[in-house]
Amino acid sequence: MRKSKQTGFTLVEIVLSLGLTALLLGLLSSGVYIVAEDWNRNSDVLDESLDQALAVLQIDRALHGAFPHSYTNFDTLGREIYFSGEDDTLSFVSTVSPQRSPGLTVWEMYSVADEGVYLNFVPAFSDNPTQRLSESEPILVLKNYTAEFSYLYQDLNENRLWIDEWLGEEELSLPLAIYVRFVPERDFEDVNEELEIVARIKNNQHRSIRPTTNGAL
Repeated sequence: MRKSKQTGFTLVEIVLSLGLTALLLGLLSSGVYIVAEDWNRNSDVLDESLDQALAVLQIDRALHGAFPHSYTNFDTLGREIYFSGEDDTLSFVSTVSPQRSPGLTVWEMYSVADEGVYLNFVPAFSDNPTQRLSESEPILVLKNYTAEFSYLYQDLNENRLWIDEWLGEEELSLPLAIYVRFVPERDFEDVNEELEIVARIKNNQHRSIRPTTNGAL
């Protein structure tokens, strides 16, 4: 009776197969690590872009909701409109709240060199909110950007032009529109793109306080 011939792997073949398997697993894990790093890097960029887009959208909504909120100046006992706008900073009252809470909100926006654009919020009461703004904590919303502001003015001849300053206590009204330009700082021009907002102010005059008839220029 003939015995059947037994077949199997030799020790050398087993060692070689284990070595090849370990090599393939090493290459696969390296590839997965590289893909994961790229994904995390791209996700961080995407998250930052989304945060910037949401911040600009919120600012745009707040500017469109700008309101000619008035308070009493106890030095003159007169009513004044709260709106302080220069070419590099802006403070105004809006019907839009970042927390979606009821009531008017004071928004303050400015930029700090080598940091970015900051936002500050406080509730709008029947007083001048300047002191409360100085005591609140600002939030960095656009990193590595600089904010520039312009205000649409209409003179007595109904000519419209953009100016770089608007003080509500002097004009007793709000500008017709606000133009905001977010410019990336020089070291980040290749990473960040320039952003713009043009917000028309529909409710630019107080019901009982007549705006000044003197030119703003």
